[in-house]
Amino acid sequence: MKNPIVRGILAVIGGWVAGSVVNMAIIMLSSSIISLPEGVVAGDMESMKANIHLFEGKHYIMPFLAHALGTLVGAWVAVKIGLSHQLVLAMIIGVLFLIGGIMASQMLGITGTPMWVDVLLAYIPFAYFGYQIGK
Repeated sequence: MKNPIVRGILAVIGGWVAGSVVNMAIIMLSSSIISLPEGVVAGDMESMKANIHLFEGKHYIMPFLAHALGTLVGAWVAVKIGLSHQLVLAMIIGVLFLIGGIMASQMLGITGTPMWVDVLLAYIPFAYFGYQIGK
């Protein structure tokens, strides 16, 4: 398909799906790499929310990697599919993952990390890295 608008839409959808798969795969593996605090049930949002006060810094490493690498892969896929405006497509993926990260933090009641740290370290830079790798 040679229509750049349709390809751009498909690029964002494809990037979002691919990045989400990477994100979820890392999240699902994370508790086997870094065990959760006693009493926290992996995959149970209510259990995690109720016990978020038990989480230490090490428990945030895998979610950070999941969001960063999901964003990177998503941006890369978007760049590979899109015909034009690849940087814009990559940044759209970065913003989508940023919104997802904000929503996940709010659902879990995580308020300790300033959002600008995540923006500076994960979403936007990794979307840009995905763009750089993909172009």
